Amino acid sequence: MFTPTTVRSGFTLVEALVALMLFGLIAAAGAAVLSVSIDNRFAVRSATDRTAGLQRLRSLLRADLGQATGRRTRDYSGEPHPLALAGAAAPGDPLLVVTRAGWSNAGAGRSSLQRVEYRLVGDRLERRVSPFLDGSRPGPPQHLLAGVTELTVTFVQDGRETPAPTPGPTGRPPDAVRLDLTVEGYGRLTQLFLIGGGR
Repeated sequence: MFTPTTVRSGFTLVEALVALMLFGLIAAAGAAVLSVSIDNRFAVRSATDRTAGLQRLRSLLRADLGQATGRRTRDYSGEPHPLALAGAAAPGDPLLVVTRAGWSNAGAGRSSLQRVEYRLVGDRLERRVSPFLDGSRPGPPQHLLAGVTELTVTFVQDGRETPAPTPGPTGRPPDAVRLDLTVEGYGRLTQLFLIGGGR
């Protein structure tokens, strides 16, 4: 007696190849989307870090310049600074030197005044503080902002702009400081800060 056999249907070779090709296309598209997402994440993080660096720089400058005093200082080589706030005199010198108040000494046996200087080292803006006002070397640098290609400091004193404060018998700081800096990715930025709370 003849018994019919059950024929099992399956994929042909062509169908299997087409399925593999479709799977490969979907996998490649998924990998491309994932790669773009990762690149975008790193780009956003880098932009956020640079923006945070600009905000941190502005906050530090506002705090330092807002509490600037007229106290004269001497650097570690013994050279006097004619004003507590001065611009760079020669290449390699600090771009900005400030003697500021408001440094908590917490019984540390030192002054509540602090000498702060800003330098442009390569394309990186750095901030250094000295443990004592006279005769001490600045401490390790605090890296504030990278990608700075140009930085100019201008002082505003008695309604006039000058590259350096005008010396006076009292050593009175100028009224304001303007910073013009060129930063990669941002272009030219101008920041204006009042000295000593805008006295």
